Amino acid sequence: MEPPRVLSREQVRRVDEIAVQRYGMSSLVLMENAGRGVVDVLLAVDPLLIAPTAGPSAERIVILCGKGNNAGDGFVIARHLHIRGVNVTVALLNPAEQLTGDARRNYEILARCNVPLIELSSGVTANVLDEHVGDAGWLIDAMLGTGAAGEPREPLATVIHWMNAHPGRRLAVDLPSGLDCDIGAAASATVRADVTCTFVALKPGFLRPEARPLLGEVHVVSIGTPPALAQEVT
Repeated sequence: MEPPRVLSREQVRRVDEIAVQRYGMSSLVLMENAGRGVVDVLLAVDPLLIAPTAGPSAERIVILCGKGNNAGDGFVIARHLHIRGVNVTVALLNPAEQLTGDARRNYEILARCNVPLIELSSGVTANVLDEHVGDAGWLIDAMLGTGAAGEPREPLATVIHWMNAHPGRRLAVDLPSGLDCDIGAAASATVRADVTCTFVALKPGFLRPEARPLLGEVHVVSIGTPPALAQEVT
């Protein structure tokens, strides 16, 4: 069996860039594929989320979104969960007006879909999170992507510590927020995921022993780019 492909932060950025510039793929389509792929993994891990008995009392999924493309993935995930009848809420950790590009466009689509959107950008505390989203069975980390490095800023640091203390299960989108994807170093505030859905390929930092307890069960999710493209950047 061929070993899993491993791509660095810069190599993954190049995959996106080549897909758009040379293959003519839309960055919105890439984000759509990423988000839908995460939903496929989540529902395979926890099929009871769409069990026939699911209804208003079904376990709630809360997606915690920052302001970059990782948040855009989160908005796509929320829409596809909603389409499949899953009880989902999105918590915005930055003002919506700070969203730009594809993240902004997916936010605007989601805002028309009757998915509950809670803006928690001012005065985020553990008590506020408990009040608004404390009943979640799953918490989805859509805060920081592979481009982030160093210590997460507030309010994200507070949210990460709260997530780690929460009894619900945690899924990280692309990587646990606070983890450096290239070297596997964890910030003092780093999400401890039960499941990580990473895009295109594994990241070098995932192979470090100190990172493994933070990742949980790792799934590589396709964003729809051809395999030859990933080979090209290695």
